Amino acid sequence: MFISVITSILLMASPVHPSDSLSITRDGTTITKINQMDFFYPYTDLPIMNTEIYTKFLDQLDNRVSLLPVNARLDQHGNIIPEQVGYKINRNVLTGRIYEFYFNKQPASIELPMSPVYPKVDSELLSEIRTMRIGRYVTSFNPSNKNRSTNIKIAAEAIDNYVVFPGETFSFNRVVGKRTKERGYLRAKVIVRGEYAEDIGGGICQVSSTLFNAVDNAGLEIVERFSHSKKVSYIPPGRDATVSWYGPDFVFKNTYNQPVLIRARTLGGILIIKIFSSESANYRPKKIPTLPY
Repeated sequence: MFISVITSILLMASPVHPSDSLSITRDGTTITKINQMDFFYPYTDLPIMNTEIYTKFLDQLDNRVSLLPVNARLDQHGNIIPEQVGYKINRNVLTGRIYEFYFNKQPASIELPMSPVYPKVDSELLSEIRTMRIGRYVTSFNPSNKNRSTNIKIAAEAIDNYVVFPGETFSFNRVVGKRTKERGYLRAKVIVRGEYAEDIGGGICQVSSTLFNAVDNAGLEIVERFSHSKKVSYIPPGRDATVSWYGPDFVFKNTYNQPVLIRARTLGGILIIKIFSSESANYRPKKIPTLPY
């Protein structure tokens, strides 16, 4: 709609000169140059934009100059680390300026228009939803098994401080991401079709299983969960949640009226996962089985 409005206004514009160029700057420094005909179809009386080429240009430019926002988070001592506002290209404003350049060939350069991008979780929200613990679960592992311990720690750090808003779903695979050597995961024991084997990321099912029990203890809705094909030692029978990048996932939904906060950490050979929310949350906790220690 934006482009069509500009087109209708500028129907009587004069022809362009393809050799003319425009410098796009950021904080006074030129980051790229474009020609008048880079994004428009030639040999037409109207300024018809090739939206596919233009969108690719904007995407590449955004990747270069944009800054993702950072949510507020809690450190290991429970102190709030403030959020950071990000920014991205204001595409509507930039498009308007490119149309102006197309017709007027002025100015010779423009400062790239940027818009703020605010994080979903700010300090104020975090201070509210960290107040009441609504779920908790603890499992143990052998800290001398360095590979497995490393995988558990990395996966726990990936879900720590994650906030699930009312009506949203949490996918373990989506949040934790693909388990690769490049991300620090190591080879450790896994269960495949009822048999033990070794693979990258072995051990993270203990994190998903511990999370499942903490979430279930909090009374949240379990959307997707699968058990291993073989009994595991760190959780009561039937209380595990196996995950695989190309296979099963663990998914839950926040059905409460307030966001919920996941806290996950390892301490020696202990994995502790807690679920927090606001004191005004209408939560309904559940009693769940634990292993005798």
